[in-house]
Amino acid sequence: MIGLIIILILVLFLPFSVKKVEHNLEIFLFLMGIAAALISGLMDAHLIKKALIDPVNITLAVLIAGLLCKWLQVPLEKSILSMSRALSPRFFFALTVIFLGLVSSIITAIIAAIILVIIINVLPLDRTSEIRFTVLACFSIGLGAALTPIGEPLSTITISKLNEDFFYLLKTIGPEVIPAVIIFGLLTMFLVKPHESSKGLGAEQKAESYTEILIRSLKIYLFVMGLTFLGHGFEPLINEYILGLQPSILYWINMISAILDNATLAAAEISPAMDQETIRAILLGLLISGGMLVPGNIPNIIAAGKLNITSKEWARFGLPVGLLTMAIYFIVLFMFY
Repeated sequence: MIGLIIILILVLFLPFSVKKVEHNLEIFLFLMGIAAALISGLMDAHLIKKALIDPVNITLAVLIAGLLCKWLQVPLEKSILSMSRALSPRFFFALTVIFLGLVSSIITAIIAAIILVIIINVLPLDRTSEIRFTVLACFSIGLGAALTPIGEPLSTITISKLNEDFFYLLKTIGPEVIPAVIIFGLLTMFLVKPHESSKGLGAEQKAESYTEILIRSLKIYLFVMGLTFLGHGFEPLINEYILGLQPSILYWINMISAILDNATLAAAEISPAMDQETIRAILLGLLISGGMLVPGNIPNIIAAGKLNITSKEWARFGLPVGLLTMAIYFIVLFMFY
């Protein structure tokens, strides 16, 4: 347990305090994941096979999206910029965040994140607005994708464990998730501003090389592989100290979803014996905190990697937004239900 706690501390703090770790986050998390799995005694053929297979789909999606962006760059830029002008930029920003959040439950969080990257890459935004837009949209996508069992792994595992129907999650957390998606969209209108002299207007973006696309895809593979090892490696810690806690405590404890795979945490925590209020608290705690840091969710990983957003840049905006959202929903869940 001491070894796992040390790894948890390292994962939480080193990416923000050591430049080499921040610039090589994929390798760092990969090594920490292997260390956690070895220390917990869970490193076996089954876990290695799972870690090799789990990243395949997302890696292929990122690779294909990178190639499509390269081949279709000019027409995509023109279409997105024309739509942005027709709707007014701020309204377009809000509509994008809301639409991607809601549609991610059907097209999956991965595809929604790839579409987000394509849009942001050609919008006229300064660096601060680009980061804010990305983070808010990833919060929206991470929450919205959980409304159906096909949106993301967390929702698939939850439905499977509870043996419920397709619309169970929509009924259980939909009343909280849908308003949150809309609020993130509205926040985008006020916190993100178009920048006429920035990229997208009056300046063509340099197309990525095939080597850059391939390297980024390989980094994503390594990143997700590391998260798989990390999530399973921390299972003894979760079983010992987290399971069985009160829903209100679990809600806040689940902020570790900001660095661990929320699907793994859901698999460990959720049980058919729980009442609906407990399940709702666990799910919302996992989903909201997943947007706080880069490793917290697949959309974050894709967007941060493609847009070169560092862990520190993400946390500077993502943590305050996530903590405020967590506090608001804590009041809603435990004082009004």
